[in-house]
Amino acid sequence: METIHLTGLITLGKFLKYQNIIGTGGEAKWFLSENEVFLNGEAENRRGKKLHDGDELVITGVGEYKIKYTDQ
Repeated sequence: METIHLTGLITLGKFLKYQNIIGTGGEAKWFLSENEVFLNGEAENRRGKKLHDGDELVITGVGEYKIKYTDQ
Protein backbone atom coordinates (compact mmCIF):
# COMPACT_ATOMS: atom_id res chain seq x y z
CA MET A 1 0.00 0.00 0.00
CA GLU A 2 1.39 3.35 -1.07
CA THR A 3 1.05 6.28 1.36
CA ILE A 4 0.03 9.51 -0.37
CA HIS A 5 0.95 12.71 1.50
CA LEU A 6 -1.41 15.63 0.87
CA THR A 7 -1.66 19.13 2.31
CA GLY A 8 -5.43 19.70 2.16
CA LEU A 9 -8.73 17.90 1.75
CA ILE A 10 -9.16 16.33 -1.66
CA THR A 11 -12.07 14.61 -3.37
CA LEU A 12 -11.90 11.18 -4.93
CA GLY A 13 -12.15 12.70 -8.42
CA LYS A 14 -9.27 15.11 -7.75
CA PHE A 15 -7.22 12.26 -6.26
CA LEU A 16 -7.61 10.24 -9.47
CA LYS A 17 -6.31 13.21 -11.48
CA TYR A 18 -3.54 13.97 -8.94
CA GLN A 19 -2.26 10.39 -9.27
CA ASN A 20 -2.52 10.56 -13.09
CA ILE A 21 -5.00 7.68 -13.09
CA ILE A 22 -7.23 9.83 -15.29
CA GLY A 23 -6.23 12.67 -17.60
CA THR A 24 -8.94 15.19 -16.79
CA GLY A 25 -11.44 15.75 -14.02
CA GLY A 26 -14.25 15.11 -16.50
CA GLU A 27 -13.14 11.48 -16.80
CA ALA A 28 -13.77 10.76 -13.10
CA LYS A 29 -17.46 9.88 -13.41
CA TRP A 30 -16.78 7.48 -16.28
CA PHE A 31 -13.75 5.92 -14.51
CA LEU A 32 -15.72 5.32 -11.32
CA SER A 33 -18.58 3.70 -13.23
CA GLU A 34 -16.23 1.34 -15.09
CA ASN A 35 -13.78 0.37 -12.30
CA GLU A 36 -14.07 -1.14 -8.83
CA VAL A 37 -13.06 1.40 -6.20
CA PHE A 38 -13.16 0.70 -2.46
CA LEU A 39 -12.79 3.31 0.27
CA ASN A 40 -12.11 1.78 3.68
CA GLY A 41 -13.45 -1.55 2.42
CA GLU A 42 -16.72 -0.17 1.05
CA ALA A 43 -17.53 0.26 -2.66
CA GLU A 44 -17.33 3.94 -3.64
CA ASN A 45 -18.38 5.65 -6.88
CA ARG A 46 -18.91 9.29 -5.86
CA ARG A 47 -16.26 11.52 -7.42
CA GLY A 48 -17.04 14.26 -4.89
CA LYS A 49 -16.42 12.00 -1.86
CA LYS A 50 -13.89 13.73 0.39
CA LEU A 51 -10.88 11.67 1.43
CA HIS A 52 -9.83 11.97 5.06
CA ASP A 53 -6.59 11.33 6.93
CA GLY A 54 -6.06 7.59 7.32
CA ASP A 55 -8.50 6.58 4.57
CA GLU A 56 -7.52 3.51 2.58
CA LEU A 57 -8.37 3.49 -1.09
CA VAL A 58 -8.19 0.36 -3.27
CA ILE A 59 -8.61 0.72 -7.01
CA THR A 60 -8.78 -2.73 -8.59
CA GLY A 61 -6.06 -3.17 -11.19
CA VAL A 62 -4.50 0.20 -10.38
CA GLY A 63 -3.24 0.27 -6.80
CA GLU A 64 -3.78 0.63 -3.08
CA TYR A 65 -3.34 3.96 -1.32
CA LYS A 66 -3.40 5.31 2.22
CA ILE A 67 -4.19 9.01 2.60
CA LYS A 68 -2.01 11.02 4.97
CA TYR A 69 -2.49 14.75 5.47
CA THR A 70 0.46 16.93 6.47
CA ASP A 71 0.53 20.49 7.79
CA GLN A 72 2.61 21.85 4.91
